[in-house]
Amino acid sequence: MRIDSGSPFEEQIGYARAVVDGDRVYVSGTTGFDYLTMEIAEGVVEQAEQALRNIEAALYLAGSSLADVVRVRYLLPDRSDFEPCWPVLRRAFGEVRPAATMMVCGLADPRMRIEIEVDARVSPPS
Repeated sequence: MRIDSGSPFEEQIGYARAVVDGDRVYVSGTTGFDYLTMEIAEGVVEQAEQALRNIEAALYLAGSSLADVVRVRYLLPDRSDFEPCWPVLRRAFGEVRPAATMMVCGLADPRMRIEIEVDARVSPPS
């Protein structure tokens, strides 16, 4: 199953926000754009918060949640931006403690200061 967020990037580039394959959900690298307005905050912390909201929405549509995340990747152009995001990331994943990697690399748009990608399990039916 493919999950789209409404971001024009998905159509323009040719990818899905998330893909469900069996009991796994793979969420594409997600930035801090608000896909309803296509605006992005200037600050890295605000971008991290919005990226997590975008990821949470995709996981919900997949029958999953942040509590089901098993792997997370953080991509940032500036390594000094990572530590200010730690409280936001800890709120999202502090109880879950997924495997995680942070990489310093260029992103597609110079306004983007963080991109987050996750892999998760599909929540079992309750």
